[in-house]
Amino acid sequence: MLGPVPLVVGKHTWWSGRWSLRTRGKETGHPVLLVLLGCFAARGQRTSGLLIGVAAALQPTLLLFTPLLWCTGRRRAALATGVTFAACTGLAWAAMPHDSHRYWVHHMAGVGLGGPADGPANQSLHGALLRLGLNGPLEVALFLSLGAAVTVLALRRAVRCFRDGQLLLAVAITGCAAIVVSPTAWQHQLLWVLLTVTGRVGRRASDRYVWPVTVVVVMTLPATMILPNMASLDPVRDNVVLLAALAAATAVPFLSRASPAWRSPLPTAHAPEVPARLRHVPLLPFLRRVLTRPNLLLELLLLRVTYAAYSQVRLAATGGSNSAGRAEAEEHGMQVHDLERTLRLDVEHWVNHTVAGIGWLREFLDQYYTSFHFVVPLAVLAVLYWRRPADYRWARSALGFATLLALVGFWLYPLAPPRLMPTLGFIDTVHGVQDFSRPDYGTLTALTNQYAAMPSLHFGWSLWCGVVIAVLASRWWMKALGLLHPLCTASAIVATANHWVLDAAGGAVVVAAGFGLTYLLSGPRAATAAAVGRERTPTRKPVRG
Repeated sequence: MLGPVPLVVGKHTWWSGRWSLRTRGKETGHPVLLVLLGCFAARGQRTSGLLIGVAAALQPTLLLFTPLLWCTGRRRAALATGVTFAACTGLAWAAMPHDSHRYWVHHMAGVGLGGPADGPANQSLHGALLRLGLNGPLEVALFLSLGAAVTVLALRRAVRCFRDGQLLLAVAITGCAAIVVSPTAWQHQLLWVLLTVTGRVGRRASDRYVWPVTVVVVMTLPATMILPNMASLDPVRDNVVLLAALAAATAVPFLSRASPAWRSPLPTAHAPEVPARLRHVPLLPFLRRVLTRPNLLLELLLLRVTYAAYSQVRLAATGGSNSAGRAEAEEHGMQVHDLERTLRLDVEHWVNHTVAGIGWLREFLDQYYTSFHFVVPLAVLAVLYWRRPADYRWARSALGFATLLALVGFWLYPLAPPRLMPTLGFIDTVHGVQDFSRPDYGTLTALTNQYAAMPSLHFGWSLWCGVVIAVLASRWWMKALGLLHPLCTASAIVATANHWVLDAAGGAVVVAAGFGLTYLLSGPRAATAAAVGRERTPTRKPVRG
């Protein structure tokens, strides 16, 4: 029997349209499945309308499919949908009037079904407005007016897609509109966003994967991995799935099948192949040097997700704050210290105490250590992306490989830096004197693994910057500044007691391996790529008066 029945969650009773579950936040995908069956598997318009009508009885905002059916010539299916919905709802009211009243008054007002309406799990327009602090008549008026605008725009787009022969995309766009206008949009409803990957976006071949990758990332990864943990980004991060549904319903420029770019997007320009010294290089010939810059949205998403994954793995690496991990990391620290003494490289203690006694030098190196680690690599990547797109790709790949190899080092060899060796007398110039049983590094205490020291990515990333600048810069003084950066970084990490000298050597090894892997997989860097790109750019002919 259709209609609302109690949904028991913990000590609370919520109200759902049809079924009872005992796990908080879990819902079945019956409404979405019924709509898909009605649109693609049902024989005859009446059967199709019957299935969609049952789905609408379970989730009333799916009535948006009724005008879609009507406007696309399937009027019998539209009528059958409305009749089925009315019949199921009437039966539910007759059989369970109290439960039906609770369902329509409380759930359809945005309450229940697994959690509070303003919770982040409710990825609807109503939930977003509540999270922004709006409530009462103003929130209701905004919700209804914005919801009506989204409905009109989405249905017009869906009808165009249907007439263009893209039925699944038309259905997915309508489903995304249902997410936006539903008072509560929970897990199973969000599948509509995933179905929009069937639409093609972008006239260039390099842009073709932007929308599918964005959808898959949004639907599979936590929002904290997609966007930085900054208060100013909370409204976006808390509503990332809603924004994806809203974009799909109203804004994403899906291509028409009649567009020339539908089957033949503009090809990607590649640099000429450069002969390699090794016979089987490149190992992956399809990774040829691309002359054009990658799509900015896709690249930012890639960099952000990669760095978030790196941070999680680095934090989870062996050698955390527990006593066993700390003991292992300190044992490795003594091994490195003994090896440096054998090699006569143990200059850390002398450098650390000398710098600690010179105020201005200590402040400079502390600031250099804390500030330039991220700023310089990001600046180099930004300049390469804008000015040298063909070189950006190989430089970015080398940096990525180096970082991946460093993660292996963090995992296999947790290492206490000099400042965390309690018996060696080092001075932590950045964080001050520490209680080693309960160290405090400010906001980084719970966010980073302090024993991920070998290899040193502080030095590794700075060396990457220096190599890239030295190779690509056009003036000698730029090359000199580029090479000066890793030298200053090496001085900073040793003087502040944050790394051993051998940590810097490890950083140099992973960077060299990163460049080596890039060479092996995609071949030598095309030194003439920039010149080739300029040659392929058509020049304007002078206009005669």
